[in-house]
Amino acid sequence: MAYCKNCGAQIDDKAAVCVHCGVAVNNNGVQEADNGGFGWGLLGFCVPIVGLILFLVWKDTKPKTAKTAGKGALISVIVGVVLYVLAIVLGLGAALSVGTYY
Repeated sequence: MAYCKNCGAQIDDKAAVCVHCGVAVNNNGVQEADNGGFGWGLLGFCVPIVGLILFLVWKDTKPKTAKTAGKGALISVIVGVVLYVLAIVLGLGAALSVGTYY
């Protein structure tokens, strides 16, 4: 039996994830880095589809990193929608301010 380096609980040698805290471990019982780094969030923000794919692939094995990539993708989509709506409002405002003269 191995011990989780995150929470100290006893885990199975073949476990991929600690059942107590959710931290990923590799086949040797050594934990893989799951720090949810800023770079993954930035990647998810710049390329939202990649952030979504990383979230779906890593949600069980690297929950912190998956959450960061997913947040980046979600923020990117929200910012895109807000900018799109703002562009429509400003465009309509500009069109109405010019007016039509016959």
